[in-house]
Amino acid sequence: MPQPRDQSGGILSVPGPRWLWSLCSGILIVAAVVFALSRRDEIAEAYRLITAVRLARLPLPVACEALSVVFFAAVPRWLLRAGGVPMSLRRMTCTTVAANALAGLLPGGAAVSAAWLLHTLSRRGTGQLLAGVVLVASGVASAASLFLMLALGVLVAGPDGPATAVRPLFLYLLVPALAAAVVIIGLSHVTGARRCLRRLWARTGGRSDRLRRAGADLNDLIGQARRVQPRLLPWLQPLVFALLNWTFDLGCLTACIWSLGFAVPWQGLLLAYALTQIASSLRLTPGSLGIAETTMSALLVAYGMPPGQAIATTILYRIISFWILQPVGWTCWVALTLEEAHTQEGR
Repeated sequence: MPQPRDQSGGILSVPGPRWLWSLCSGILIVAAVVFALSRRDEIAEAYRLITAVRLARLPLPVACEALSVVFFAAVPRWLLRAGGVPMSLRRMTCTTVAANALAGLLPGGAAVSAAWLLHTLSRRGTGQLLAGVVLVASGVASAASLFLMLALGVLVAGPDGPATAVRPLFLYLLVPALAAAVVIIGLSHVTGARRCLRRLWARTGGRSDRLRRAGADLNDLIGQARRVQPRLLPWLQPLVFALLNWTFDLGCLTACIWSLGFAVPWQGLLLAYALTQIASSLRLTPGSLGIAETTMSALLVAYGMPPGQAIATTILYRIISFWILQPVGWTCWVALTLEEAHTQEGR
């Protein structure tokens, strides 16, 4: 896992001074309020459209979102098992949904959620090193799979619209990403390269006991993981799970459009979705409130949806993918907290 479950997981969030974060959040909230006031007619129309939603179709977006949550939890579960720590998918799903609730509504929720996750996984016998590696690796898998979706969205969207501005940035990011992939694959397969890297680390770590201990722990962890999963191919599974997480969440958005009876803007839908997730991952407001809604609505309008329909789609999608998960997540958090307290009392 995870990082918190507003799909991005805060993967791209950049740490900075608290006052700057608060200032940006305040500016964005004011901008969202001004935008809402200036779009009163479209919002009123969106409300009317949502009340006319076809209830018989709503189970489909809900089911897509449920599958998205399960695949989101499957990423850290697989990584834990690779590190020799078994955990049921049910428990991992409960844990990730609880972390999402912490991240969604609390100020500084991403940091609180990450700390709680690290503590929770460590209490389950994982150990802080493995728990930290799982959190980082899950974030990398999520970011890489979102990058793939962005690439596909840029290709499908064609030369017009927001893709015009995104394409140069995407090309700049593609080169270092491919270079990093080549280096990682080379280090994992070339014995000489691994030996040189170990020598360099030994020289660096020899000057610090903390670095030396961290290097030894990491080496033990890699050896343990290789004993559990010695071949390279199974390590693609977390990336596949992360990609399925995004895909089913996109399916939820598509099913929301279908449930409302609107035409799906197929050409720009994937790009609009990927860009919204990237904007949401900056976490400038708790749960990306206001940012996700404004970004998705604007991008859907840019690709041909009428403003009222775009706002209605975004609101319904956020209700299913964010707001419904909040009480579920807090229920899971309470259950896990009570279970931990009961376990401590029994010792």
